[in-house]
Amino acid sequence: MPKKSYGAEEARTLLPELIERAHRGEHSVITKRGKPYAEVVPVGSRTNGKPRLSFLSLAGTGAGLWGHESRKTLKRLRDEWQ
Repeated sequence: MPKKSYGAEEARTLLPELIERAHRGEHSVITKRGKPYAEVVPVGSRTNGKPRLSFLSLAGTGAGLWGHESRKTLKRLRDEWQ
């Protein structure tokens, strides 16, 4: 199904209609200054043939990101900006 494109202001006024179209299986692209910024798609649709990950599946993926003592790491990083 071809995607239809709408400017941001137009999409803002048409949002209820775009939601209904998504419910019927249509995809709509929202552009800003001619560049694609967002897409209104049906729930559960896939992009590029790959399933999308749930936001909740990211839980715990940052474990150890700040080191063993995250308070010290954050303090050091904040001190760098002063």
